[in-house]
Order: sequence, then C-alpha cells, then structure tokens
Amino acid sequence: MNRIRVGIAGFGAIGQSVAKSLDAGVVPGLALAAIAVRDPLRHAAMAWQGQAPLFTTIDGLEPLCDVVIECAPAAVFGQIAKPILGTGKKLVVLSSGALLSHPELIELARAKGGQILVPSGAVLGLDALTAAAEGVIHSVTMITRKPVRGLLGAPYLEKNGIDISGITEPTLVFRGTPREAAVGFPANLNVAVSVSLAGIGPDRTTLEIWADPHLERNTHRVVVDSDSASFSMEIQNIPSENPKTGRITALSVLAVLRKLSGPLRVGT
Repeated sequence: MNRIRVGIAGFGAIGQSVAKSLDAGVVPGLALAAIAVRDPLRHAAMAWQGQAPLFTTIDGLEPLCDVVIECAPAAVFGQIAKPILGTGKKLVVLSSGALLSHPELIELARAKGGQILVPSGAVLGLDALTAAAEGVIHSVTMITRKPVRGLLGAPYLEKNGIDISGITEPTLVFRGTPREAAVGFPANLNVAVSVSLAGIGPDRTTLEIWADPHLERNTHRVVVDSDSASFSMEIQNIPSENPKTGRITALSVLAVLRKLSGPLRVGT
C-alpha cells in the first residue's frame, strides 16, 4: 500500500515532536518524507528509528511530499504555502494568524484543488463552533490567560510600552479582535485566529489577553452565543519546551493526520 508522504516545514518544538511520532509509526499509512530547515546539513547526522527523512530547504520541500505540516515562523508562511497549495496538495497550518495576511492562499487552494487544514491546536470546541456557524452565531468571546514568560517580547507590548515583567496580579494587556492580535502577538494567539475562522470571523470575535504571574499553564476560555446553542469551553494547556506553545498542539497535528487515512473519524 502506498503511504502518504508527509513533510514538515520547521523543526522547533512542535516539528520535532511530530517528526518523532511519525518516525515511530504512530499514524499508520503515513511516512515522514522530508523536513525543511534553514541549514539541512546541520541535522544530517540525526538518528531515526525508521527510514531517515530528507532534510531540505523550504524551496525543495513540495516535490517530496503529499501533505506538509507548517510549523515555521509566520514570516515564511507564504513561501511554504504557495508551492504546496499551487500543486493541489494539503497543507496543515499552525500559523493560522498568517492566513489573515494571505487570503489569496485560500483562493489558490480552491483553484488548484488544494486544501488548508487548521488543527484545533491548543484550543477546544472548534467542532461545536463550526457546527453553530452553519446557523447564526450572535457572539464569540475568547479570554486567554498566560504566564508572564509566555508573553514577554510580544510586539504589541513593546510597541505600547507595556512592561509585565514585574507584575504581581493578573493584568489585562489586550482587548480587541483576533486580527489585531495576530499582528501584536504573532507567536501567541494563533488559537484566537482559529476560533475566529471557525465562527464569525477575525473582526467580529472579541479577544482578551491577560498576563497572570500566578499561572503555570496557558488557559483559553471561549464563550459562544448562537441560535442553536449557548456554550462555554475552557482548556488549561501544559507548555511544551517552548513556553508559548502547549504540548497538545503537536498531538492535535497527529489527530489531523490520522483523519487523512483512518477508517473512523470522530467529531465534526
């Protein structure tokens, strides 16, 4: 049986976790074919359980893969996405915030028969939200609370002179839309963009971001009011090696990949 060739663009905490799982064969029918990094030679000596993937650059990734997982800095999002979608392939997107500045990629996928897949990542309830969006959603509010270290260095904080390094109480640092947050907090709030894309869009969704010195886990609460249901959901994520990203994000990618060829799909 031909296996689906999977490529990974970016080899940080998430990329390495997904690569390790695919190498171990946890998702039947998939093969880790290639990994795009800045310096392919740097990783040439890595040890693998199965057949070693080919390390390449972003420009060399598309011919080697059937589906690509994007887990790289948002600055190179377009460079990764265009070749994949332009050849009618599937792209698993973690930098969902970058989609807001590249709407043409959705049209490219439509024209070429490609597909953009956005995992739930570190948030929950996107299945219920997409179902509610088939009717009428009145409002969506997301409240994110993060440990201080997970927000340090965010462009929004630096631009507005907001110093959270010495706070002793939970502090509201942002209230606005996911579109605004995608620019001001590019490493933190892809989950908010995902929520907005599943529901009423990045300009009608309300987002609050709190810095909390007492927290150890990233927490997201989503409150939805619609004509079919009113519901709220909260998740507390255990951080990965990167404090800006939860461990469940990499697992969410594996769940998406499993649905590509699995005999049973659960959830909307």
